Amino acid sequence: MERIDKICSHALWRSYVNKIGELERDRIFCGHDTSHFLDVARLAYIEDLERNLNISKELIYAAALLHDIGRYHEYLDDIPHDKASAMLAGDILKDCGFDTQEQNEIIAAIAQHRTAETEKRDDLAGLIYRADKKSRPCLFCKAEKLCNWSSLKKNLKLNL
Repeated sequence: MERIDKICSHALWRSYVNKIGELERDRIFCGHDTSHFLDVARLAYIEDLERNLNISKELIYAAALLHDIGRYHEYLDDIPHDKASAMLAGDILKDCGFDTQEQNEIIAAIAQHRTAETEKRDDLAGLIYRADKKSRPCLFCKAEKLCNWSSLKKNLKLNL
């Protein structure tokens, strides 16, 4: 997955991840770091395999690695991170060799990863939405009681 390696070494991607890390340094709740990105990628890919959806592994990993890169804009500029991430992803995807159709699919998945209607879909956006929600280990979180997620959204059981 050469293009995925290019994303991970891309100067813009690394700078966005570093900005988020600086802003979340003292955060007690779930973070938006490379561990989260990879958890989302792996969970989405597992679901893809289990359900035989036949979505490209490379597209899944690209969307997962980029879905929260705009988080720092949410902190600093009050721009929803799904919208900011979709805006920032295009240049990285182009630089890393994704064609226009692939870019559009990945950017759409990023832009829709927080939209409730996306949950039921069997496409890249649906995979990223579900994996993003499943990636949060609320059951084991020391800050769970302080978290503002509703108890209906929290992962308080292992969802296997």
